[in-house]
Amino acid sequence: MILGLTLTLGVTTTVSAQTNIAVGVYNFPPVASVNSENKVEGLLGDLLRELDSTNDKVTFQIVYTSPKRRHLDFHAGLYDVIFFENPSWGWENLPVNATRPILMDEDVYVALNKPGRDQSFFDNVTERQLVAISGYHYGFAGLSTDNAELEKRFNIEFSHSHSRNLDLIKADRPSLAEVAVVSRSYLQSHLNDNPEDSDRFLVSDTPDQTYLLHIMARDNGPIDAATLEQLLSPLFKDGRYQQFVDKRDLQLPPGIPEPAAP
Repeated sequence: MILGLTLTLGVTTTVSAQTNIAVGVYNFPPVASVNSENKVEGLLGDLLRELDSTNDKVTFQIVYTSPKRRHLDFHAGLYDVIFFENPSWGWENLPVNATRPILMDEDVYVALNKPGRDQSFFDNVTERQLVAISGYHYGFAGLSTDNAELEKRFNIEFSHSHSRNLDLIKADRPSLAEVAVVSRSYLQSHLNDNPEDSDRFLVSDTPDQTYLLHIMARDNGPIDAATLEQLLSPLFKDGRYQQFVDKRDLQLPPGIPEPAAP
């Protein structure tokens, strides 16, 4: 599904004027999401709007995909670039080149905070009734996204919404959901909006996984990873990108240039 969002970016390197670049987007809040009006939100929305306001030669066309379908859609040629991916998340055998890491986050386990329950509740987390997002790559699952396989290995329920999964935890229905696997950034966003939930959740001290996120570009596509980094470089250097990251309770990885002194 191609969404009605066109962005223009000025490029002075390896892409020609008016080059069209298809960007895959799926729901990965607060990093990226598509709202009911088919507009890109989250960090990716902030980033694309900023690039649009400062450049004027390359057209970015947004292609909506899903966590489960994104690799198939890439293989089918529906898009050429996808932001905020880890190379180990199913990209190993696809013709892509990656930028250096431009973002980091981690997934944590979330349970209902009950009297007598402490961090030991997560000691054998794979034996709990789990809720997770279909198509996401999790450390406890060895990064597999095969729902049928995971349902054989674990007691697991899949959904398409972190919000729904946290609601299941709050409902205190252990036969359906004892532990939700949620990104730390999403959890923090939820708690900012719902501070009353801070005492209702028990959050694991040890993450399920910590990950670095890159931009993936198609080999021999209309733009490569090096050129994408050059597009982003001014935002790294003047601190605009860091502001977008901080706004979403995300983290910069080591190696992103510090903003220049005023």
